[in-house]
Formats: sequence, structure tokens, C-alpha cells
Amino acid sequence: MNQTRPNLPLSPQDDEAKTHALIAYALMLTGLVTVVFWLIGGIWAMVKKSDVEGSRFSDHYDNIITIFWWGIFWAVLGGLLSLIFVGYIILGILWIWAVYRLIKGLAKLTSNRAFSHPL
Repeated sequence: MNQTRPNLPLSPQDDEAKTHALIAYALMLTGLVTVVFWLIGGIWAMVKKSDVEGSRFSDHYDNIITIFWWGIFWAVLGGLLSLIFVGYIILGILWIWAVYRLIKGLAKLTSNRAFSHPL
């Protein structure tokens, strides 16, 4: 199966999926500093997900979309709870988690691996 063989040449669909996932990851990483890019990266992944179904990299889009929605949820909750300080802890943990998941995804993407494939 394609997902377990990262050394196979990329099909045109895989190449397109990889490019769009790379763009989404870059936007999401930039979005850690500027929220607008976070939103653009998440929306980009949601829009392009249907175009890459069945490709080697389709599960990267699931990862990006998961980070996007959980990030929004915890950022809103952390923002509200920052009035009692615990929100800052939530926001810090969210930031570390998002950086970890995004870098893990980028590492696997640049190695031509599916996100679910063991690193």
C-alpha cells in the first residue's frame, strides 16, 4: 500500500496533496503568531481535503483540521479563563501541543509519509 512505502515516486495527485498540505501547515504555523493565518490555514485544509481523497497524504488534512478545531475551542476557553489565570496555562499548553502536532506533520510530510505512519 502507498501509505507504508515512502520511497515510491509521487503520483500527480500525491504531489498536489503534498503541496497543499505544506501550504496549510505553513499557514497554521504562522497562525500561531497571527490568528488570521491560523484561520486561513484551517480553511485551506478543509477546502482542499475533498480534492486529495485517496492520496498518500490525505490523513495530513485530518490532522490539520483537528488541530484547527481543537485549537479554536481551547483558545476561546483559555481566553475566557485567562481572567482567573488558569486560562494562561491552557493557552500555553495549547501552543505547545499545536507546535508539536504541526512539526510532527511537517516532518512526516517532507519524508513523503502519511501522518498515521510511524515516524
